[in-house]
Amino acid sequence: MTTLSGRPNTALVVVDVQTGVVERAHQRGAVVANIGTLVARARQEGVPIVWVQHSDEELARGSDAWEYVPELRRQEQEALVHKSFGDSFEGTALEDVLAAAGVGRLVVTGAQTDACIRSTIHGAFARGYDVTLVSDAHTTEDQSAWGAPPPDQVIAHTNLYWRYQTAPGRTAGVTETKDVAFSG
Repeated sequence: MTTLSGRPNTALVVVDVQTGVVERAHQRGAVVANIGTLVARARQEGVPIVWVQHSDEELARGSDAWEYVPELRRQEQEALVHKSFGDSFEGTALEDVLAAAGVGRLVVTGAQTDACIRSTIHGAFARGYDVTLVSDAHTTEDQSAWGAPPPDQVIAHTNLYWRYQTAPGRTAGVTETKDVAFSG
């Protein structure tokens, strides 16, 4: 149970599924399709969706690479949070958006697993949120040339350790797209 009082709601958070971020991502098509499935379910169930969009020197705001992938379209009433750090909470309005919607539990999807996803799930957990990572709805590109494990191992390791994350008054978990429960 979240440590944030009066925040019983769940939100789907879609992190950085931008053209330039996922163009060479591991299993890009399957991951984007899974995120699309979750977006459709969240809309159908009236669950808030928060879209997070990164910009920096290599991902210039307004560029084609900065845009969300064409398979995923944000609806005007859905929150959009712009960020320039890995943790989606740092220097953004994300906390305000979630507080206004009474959200204490996050279902997290997106990219990149070994950067913004890890930073965001840890940032949320440290701030008192319950955090569920969707195991087949996050991805990363191959960073093995710089000493990282192959992307499938990065994703598997993140899913493994997040499954066992604990802290007082909060829950962490991992689930597949087909098993995501937005309520309860």
